[in-house]
Amino acid sequence: MMIRKATVKDLSRIAEIQIFNYRLYFYPIFKADKYYFEELQVPSLMQKYEADINSVYVYDDGVVKGFIKIEGTYIARLFVEPVLQNASIGSQLLEYAIKEHHADHLWALEKNEKAIHFYERHGFIRTGEKKPEEGTTEYLILLRREV
Repeated sequence: MMIRKATVKDLSRIAEIQIFNYRLYFYPIFKADKYYFEELQVPSLMQKYEADINSVYVYDDGVVKGFIKIEGTYIARLFVEPVLQNASIGSQLLEYAIKEHHADHLWALEKNEKAIHFYERHGFIRTGEKKPEEGTTEYLILLRREV
């Protein structure tokens, strides 16, 4: 298994992976220059993850290529290095969360159809519940996996 608990040494890669994904997939939706290019920086994101390091797991085959943050049975984050997507890394992280942590729910950006379809392929279904993404006009939708 190439999935292990994250360590402090992984924090810069974790932050890089999330930032690359945010800029590639979310910036086109939100177009918030100040947030995506000033506030969203590796050092500040590293600090946030350091406080929650015990809930973060990385896919590491010699290089950290993706990560998942699991809070109880809730999947709080799942990101794979964009140039390595579609290589089953995300699937392995998600299946690990399901098998080892009984993960059964998550929130996804309503406009992020690629992510929603990915989760649906792994047994998550749209519940119909949604909530506003804080500080925006966009919505998050709840997906739940039937046990």
